[in-house]
This record gives sequence, structure tokens and C-alpha cells, in this order.
Amino acid sequence: MRRLLVLTAALAVAAAVVGAAIGDSPEHGAGLRFERLGAGATWTTVFKSTLVLEGLTTDAQGNLYTTLRNPAPDPCRVIRVSPDNTDPVGGFQTVGFVPQPCSPSGLAFGPDGQLYITGSGALRDAIARLAPDSSVPPTATVYATAVPQANGIAFDRDGNLWASDGSRGVGTVWKVAAGGGAGVEAFRIPSMRNDVGGVAAGVGRTVSTNPSGTTQAIVTNGVAFAENGDLLVADTARGAIWKVALDRLGNVEGPEGCDTTYSADTLCLDDVLVQHPYLEGLDGITLDTAGNIWGAANERNAIVVVARDGSVQEFFRSPPGAGQLRNQGPLETPTSPVFAGRTFCVAQSDGNRRDNSPNTAGEVSNGGKISCLGSGP
Repeated sequence: MRRLLVLTAALAVAAAVVGAAIGDSPEHGAGLRFERLGAGATWTTVFKSTLVLEGLTTDAQGNLYTTLRNPAPDPCRVIRVSPDNTDPVGGFQTVGFVPQPCSPSGLAFGPDGQLYITGSGALRDAIARLAPDSSVPPTATVYATAVPQANGIAFDRDGNLWASDGSRGVGTVWKVAAGGGAGVEAFRIPSMRNDVGGVAAGVGRTVSTNPSGTTQAIVTNGVAFAENGDLLVADTARGAIWKVALDRLGNVEGPEGCDTTYSADTLCLDDVLVQHPYLEGLDGITLDTAGNIWGAANERNAIVVVARDGSVQEFFRSPPGAGQLRNQGPLETPTSPVFAGRTFCVAQSDGNRRDNSPNTAGEVSNGGKISCLGSGP
């Protein structure tokens, strides 16, 4: 019999329920049911900026880290902020810089304690790293190359770095060996229109979002490793999560090459863990200690949860306001969710598409922010 863990919508216990969701399930999340939070749930903005931000990660002390896309010639900035910060405009520390040209998105701490950041180089084809320091902020140096438009990144248990190709739209996931260097293509997720050997045949479908009519072609976005070593990949265009079984050496164990109109290393559809309308526009993902996958459905201004059995629940979605639009917050294109201890936080990039369009009605406009929801005892 499934054990149900219900997250109540009552504001008075919002902090406690988030804490319970990330660490108090003796059955490790099997078949959990999460009751969505009500429209009045209290999200606290702990940082906001007129500059674009996207990625978000935490250190062992529970501090939050993100990047700001400064226009040239100024370098992009790496900042640290507490999830308890009460000054969202000024209560942060600069801990490093990424030299121009830069367009940072994903970031993650490595086993060496350094912070790894995507979007470096003229072609956004490099991953840089630095050791955060607020007293003398360092400039990041290149760690990995040949990873064009790398977006989501995650380290496996052997210290190898894995990266998705994000807005490049080919569906490539690269593996960078511990120590750095050129990325090697590990596998592909089928692009929305087929592509054999780099030559696009163009057969498939186009996903467009309204308003704005923008094409959504991202099939590899956020990445995270499950406890057993499987790699989870968010598929934004399909509203899906792929579960890629890897052997101890990092080789794909699941089926590949089922559709010969794609490259031979393209995963088969059998590798899809779940596809669901709640997951439309899925961006970054993170796992709680029970093994549940928490995702930011950026096009829907929503936070969703996928339990270990593959069931999907909506945890929160920005409520409709004037004109039946959901663009007034509190979520404004959520991109990267994290747990800072027992506090749930999410970065937002305030994109001008779908539920967040027009993006002038919320707390930020063409900028970004970090919002957090409660903490447990």
C-alpha cells in the first residue's frame, strides 16, 4: 500500500510541509501525492536584478549562487546570497567573474569545491570554473571545451562532468572526463526534427508557444543524477523526463538507435521516464533526499514534482490575474530549482513567452530573481 505524503495548502504550515517533503519520508518517496499549494502561498524574493539570471545552485552551507549576464565589456558576475536574505536588491556578495564573451546559464559545484559555469566563450562552447571568494573575487578559467551552448550540468560519482546542449536543439549530452578538456558526445535525445550525422532531414514537429509564437526546440535542458547513477534529463519541448541508465564506466545501457533517421547514438523512446502536460516547458530539475524530482515548468510558471514511480503532481502555479493572465507572479519563468537545506528556492529569468507574456506585469521586467518558499524545523 502506498504511503501518501500530503502537502497542505495552508499558509501557516507551508514552511513545515516543504521541510517534510525533502526529508521525512521513510519510504523514500514511493507513490507520493503532493497537494498543490494555494494561490496565496508565500514566496519570498531573496534577490532580484535588472540583469538576466538563469542558473542556481547551493553550497554545503546552504548559500545560493547564481550568475548575472552583464553586457560587454563588463564581465558576467557570480554572486552569493542567503536564502534568508531580506534585502533582495543589495544583500548579496560578488564572489567571482566570468570574462566576456559570456552568457552563463547552468552552474554546479564540483567535487573539488569549485563552481562550474556554462556559457563561456564566443560560441558559448566552454565551461569555466572558479573558487568563489567574496574578499578577492576571482576570474573564471576554462575547464571544458567543445560543448556548444552547454546548459544544464551535473557531476557523476567519479567526478566526470555531464552537460546538455540546451537551446542548440540537437539533443546532445556531453561527458567531460574528470580533469577537464574537450567534451565527448555521450548520447543524444531525439531532436524535434530528425538529424542524421549533422544533416537535418527536417521530419518531425514544431512546438510553438503563445503568445509570441516562439518555437520551442530544447530537448535537453536540466540534468541530475539519481542515487543509483542514472542520469535524468529534462526535455522542455516534449514536457518529459528521460531516465538514462549508465554502467559503472558511464556508458549508456539503455536502448539506442531504434530510429535510423537519427544518429546511431540517439536514445530510444523506451528511455522516457514520464511525459505529462504538467511538465510542458520543463527547465531545471533537482532531487530531494527521498528521490522525488522537482522541476521548474518555465512556460507554465509552475513547480511540478515527479515521484519515483513516475507519477506527476503540480505543486504550485502562479494564479491568473488581470485578463486571466498568469504573468503577475509570484513565479516569473522559473528556471532552476534547488533545496537550500530545508528551504525550496527557484531562479527566474522573466522570459516573454506563454504564461509569463507580456513580462512587464510582475516584480521584475526583463531581469531575474530568486524566490524561496519556507523552511522546516
